[in-house]
Amino acid sequence: MHAAAAALLAFALGAVALRGIAEPRVALAFTVLIALGECVRITLPGDREQAPIGAAGALAYALLGPLRGVPTAHGTVQVVAVTGVALLLAWLPALALPRRPDRRPPWADPARRDSAARRLLAVGFAAAVFQPLYNGGLVDRFSPEGPAYGAFLTAVAALAALCDATLAALLRCDLAAGPARGPRFPAALEDELRSLFGIGSAIVATGMLVSLAAGEVGLWALPLFCTPLLLAQVSFRRAAAVRATTGQTIASLARATEVAGYTPHGHARRVADTACALGRELGLGTRELALLEYAALMHDVGQLSLVEPVPDGATALLPCAEQQRIARLGSEVISRTGVPRQVAEQVARLADPCAGPSGGDGPVPLAARIIRVANAHDDLLTAARGRGVGEAVGRLEALEVLRLGRGRVYDARVVDALARVGGQARVVGQARG
Repeated sequence: MHAAAAALLAFALGAVALRGIAEPRVALAFTVLIALGECVRITLPGDREQAPIGAAGALAYALLGPLRGVPTAHGTVQVVAVTGVALLLAWLPALALPRRPDRRPPWADPARRDSAARRLLAVGFAAAVFQPLYNGGLVDRFSPEGPAYGAFLTAVAALAALCDATLAALLRCDLAAGPARGPRFPAALEDELRSLFGIGSAIVATGMLVSLAAGEVGLWALPLFCTPLLLAQVSFRRAAAVRATTGQTIASLARATEVAGYTPHGHARRVADTACALGRELGLGTRELALLEYAALMHDVGQLSLVEPVPDGATALLPCAEQQRIARLGSEVISRTGVPRQVAEQVARLADPCAGPSGGDGPVPLAARIIRVANAHDDLLTAARGRGVGEAVGRLEALEVLRLGRGRVYDARVVDALARVGGQARVVGQARG
């Protein structure tokens, strides 16, 4: 995909250099808007970065028809060239910043390179659909003031949004083996399509609005109608701050059992890493993985109610009734912390698979079944280390115990997923670091 985007940009720059720039003032205005928009980025759930103003500006230029009533003729290749130059200009401020080991320049950041390639290809697609029809006169039958022209723009923008979501999902899918790989394509595509109803819809609407308004007010439409999107970014930043506070609360609760001596050091983190690896293997999306990680980090909070700690914190070795009691107590504590209610529900059902695959209160959530296997896996590994068993042998022993309870105590699909990923949650931990 990077090679395709680079080849498309090289072709567009060459074509524009040969034939010259159509409407240089308009091209410069959109270049500045896209470049500035790329410098003002936000972080979405799943650690995905987005530049809403840059994306809206590029889409608006791709869908730009008349400008103050005068037809434009910039065409598809100039749209790609302007977008590519703006993306490159947005990387220049990094040259003026002092170099630090913890700061990578945009061109060395895989996420920024992915974003640039995706932007070029998606904008090129939108321009390739709209510009030939507009410049060929086929759109002239629609009055710019009429509903038909707006419907046509909406259809093209929707196709461009679907193209962008598909490219983003493809880039997020990593086919490399191991639990650190990215989500499966269906789950990744579902996440991207779901994001279209958030900031994605605002980007598409702003791009369409700017292209339509430019036909009446000219280039003043660029700063005027991008301001609401800038305000929306402020709201998203505040939401990110709330998520960070929630994460800090969860981290504190997860460490409480370790500080109090109820669970071994790092147990909650290891269980969360294994659970997330299993969740990715089973095709969970970004939101489901986030909730799964929260629940896995806090799955042992109920142990704080015990008078005497469980040896090595190994709740998987307790009787089923005791496991269920600890899970319910932990759920009551979690429900008062302000985290999403699904987290408390997942923790409350952690021990229900002991009674069968559906439990006593309806189907057990997949997240609860995943955490149960991940917790038992780490408890069994800890017990094996305590007997002086080697790591590889201990993993085989733990997997064998889980297989003995497959379909009865532990969910069969989850146990099979653990066998596939090898239970190597440390890979995820290293990737996180």
